[in-house]
Amino acid sequence: AIAGKLKAQQATSVIQDIIISIGRTGALTPVAKIKPINIAGVIISNATLHNQDEINRKDVRIGDTVLIQRAGDVIPEVIKVIHKKRPKKTNSYMLPTECPSCQSNLKKFEDEAILRCLNIYNCPDQKKGRINHFVSKNCLDIDGLGTKLVNQLIEIGLIKNIADIFYIKLNDLIDMERMGEKSSYNIIDAINNSKETN
Repeated sequence: AIAGKLKAQQATSVIQDIIISIGRTGALTPVAKIKPINIAGVIISNATLHNQDEINRKDVRIGDTVLIQRAGDVIPEVIKVIHKKRPKKTNSYMLPTECPSCQSNLKKFEDEAILRCLNIYNCPDQKKGRINHFVSKNCLDIDGLGTKLVNQLIEIGLIKNIADIFYIKLNDLIDMERMGEKSSYNIIDAINNSKETN
């Protein structure tokens, strides 16, 4: 048997901004906010820029027209800049020197290309990332406890760490905006069921 792989589809768009995404391990990833485009039936509005070395190599700047590709037909990435369409007076982009989430020091380790926030325990974005990963399908798979709800629970102070998930009460959820009684019951059931996960 032979497996053929189709060439990934590409399209051009304009970088409107570059934002920093902070993962659960403290890794900072620059993300290009692009003018939304349709690639293979999917509307794309973000594309990864990977790290500072990649930004420098491709000379990516805010305002640039760029070629976007869905890598492996999943993650959109910037392939190259179309320099002849670059607006005048654009500046090279540099990653911040402090964490945008907690203003802590950043460090680039010798064996890595990425910057990391060193505030492991108190960086809000890292905390959100760890808790969201913990409740995801790859870990405890707590149905109904999605990213938006977890972030909301963290922001109102009901969850400060992973253990707090198991102390959420039915009334805590019912009192929240856009939460009905039935969906609150279902989430509490899912949390209780996750305690028995093998």
